[in-house]
Amino acid sequence: AGIGKCVAMDLARRNARTILACRSRRRGQAAVEEIRAATGNPAVVLRLLDTGSLASVRAFASAVLREEPRLDVLVNNAGVTGLPFAITSEGLEQTFATNYLGPFLLTNLLLG
Repeated sequence: AGIGKCVAMDLARRNARTILACRSRRRGQAAVEEIRAATGNPAVVLRLLDTGSLASVRAFASAVLREEPRLDVLVNNAGVTGLPFAITSEGLEQTFATNYLGPFLLTNLLLG
């Protein structure tokens, strides 16, 4: 939703293979279908990713590196605000993990 969806729509309009990295399969698939319909680009795909989980980040990065011949652009757009204090299963504060640590790790893993 929001800025990330707008960026994905623009990339798809430019005929780019576009990977939507979403926490929710239902919402992500709805966005994929909407973007495909609006742009006529069938190369818009969904991959599940929760940047608040470093294990999820590692699994996502591994799959992208294994499945994609190249990666030209990475848009780190995930973020949360206003959540009550919580600790992830990895012992990290949830907001900090989601907004900073996850995207930082993802970027570094995808740099190759």
